[in-house]
Amino acid sequence: MLEGLIIGFQTALSLKMLIVVIGGCLIGTFIGMLPGLGPMSIIAIMIPVAISMGDPAAALILLAGVYYGAIFGGSTSSILLNAPGVAGTVATSFDGFPMTQQGKAGKALTIAAIASFCGGTIGAILLMVFAPMLSSVALLFHSAEYFALMVVGLSAIAAFAGKGQVAKAVLMTVVGLIMATVGEGALFNFPRFTMGLMDLQSGFGFITLAMAMFALPEALFLVLHPKQISNSEQGDIKNLKITRAEAWAIAPVIGRQSIQGFFIGVLPGAGATIASFLGYAVERNIAPKNEQGQFGKGSIKGLAAPETANNAACTGSFVPLLTLGIPGSGTTAILLGALIALNVSPGPRMMVDEPQIFWAVIISMYIGNLVLLVLNLPLIPYIAKVLSVPRNYLIPFIMFFTLMGAYIGQNNATELLLLVGFGIFATALKFANYPLAPLLIGFILGGMLEDNFSRSMQLYDGISFIWERPMTLMLLIIAAILIILPSWRSNFGRKSHS
Repeated sequence: MLEGLIIGFQTALSLKMLIVVIGGCLIGTFIGMLPGLGPMSIIAIMIPVAISMGDPAAALILLAGVYYGAIFGGSTSSILLNAPGVAGTVATSFDGFPMTQQGKAGKALTIAAIASFCGGTIGAILLMVFAPMLSSVALLFHSAEYFALMVVGLSAIAAFAGKGQVAKAVLMTVVGLIMATVGEGALFNFPRFTMGLMDLQSGFGFITLAMAMFALPEALFLVLHPKQISNSEQGDIKNLKITRAEAWAIAPVIGRQSIQGFFIGVLPGAGATIASFLGYAVERNIAPKNEQGQFGKGSIKGLAAPETANNAACTGSFVPLLTLGIPGSGTTAILLGALIALNVSPGPRMMVDEPQIFWAVIISMYIGNLVLLVLNLPLIPYIAKVLSVPRNYLIPFIMFFTLMGAYIGQNNATELLLLVGFGIFATALKFANYPLAPLLIGFILGGMLEDNFSRSMQLYDGISFIWERPMTLMLLIIAAILIILPSWRSNFGRKSHS
């Protein structure tokens, strides 16, 4: 390992590699800020550029820099505009945007930058230490365990429900699960619930739904409530510092979510999105009762948790990619394609056959996270000046990027019609005080839940996999505890008050 680190430092600290890291981080950060244009799109576009470099280590470092740069930068549009730049920053908007509405945009961006840096850096340390061991742990997870993991993710919906809104959150989750069934199923390769439309054969696009649930209702809400425009302009962009008390409050959150996010990222198929949702849910559930009510209203813990978890998971997703050749997410699947195009075979022998690539990528993550912090903290006052733009000018830009992001995501005009339809539906739900996050969680996890459940049923000829695989049973028990615990706590609290 020491020899590998020396090789990695020699490769990553060369002038060429430093320029590549900085370039990748810059591109990723600015692309991540644009709603709808996530890392998958830009990495796919940049693969020809990376391959033309001719150096596999430089190519992978560039693409990796774009990846974690986009996750790092994706928080900006979530916090300032409630328009998540990438899927992994949806949970960031739950408390980030309320902080902006309270005039704390600068502070929110500072917390996001610090949490992202810590999550990414701790993730890189864990990657260096645990990569060889974790490759064998990842092999223990099969379809049954992934099904159970998705159930754990769905059981966290109570964290996204306000007081007395658990029933509404469950209903919205069910709607999300139903929407995930549109298109081709896992068991039978024929379209379902498409109403004969060819464009729906592959189902609804995630970017379209994310934009419709968050960005479009925000713009429509401001149009329908013009009085809200002047209030939302009072953003204090000077208050960038966090107090000592706030730093102490988020420190344990960052520590816990760096570790949890990394290990979730290690699991192929989990990724930054699930890590951010679970991170948010866990922190809300373990928070003292007097702090739980602040989640969703501008809690600094609610902002730090998903930002730390998604960056740590982003780093963790490189474990199955580099050590097993298994993509941990859609983005790392594109990275896998780039590696194969560069004649590099990721897998258990990569550390032996290509140590300069393996260790250079890990070292570049330390450098990249430092570059991102140095780039982002000084830019926060300028980024936050988006708030000083009058909302009647900003609304068309939100609408434009929302429509463009949805169209580029699927490259067909039907997405625009779906976006407008879902956007109006989401706006009506927002007026009726229904939480929108559970719908998106149900949609994201629904497809993976069905796929893994179908495979498990085929392998075990029924549901016997639940008790035949101890790890699956253990995860389902954890899910049951997560469902029962909030109700028990509220009932216990009610009895203690009476």
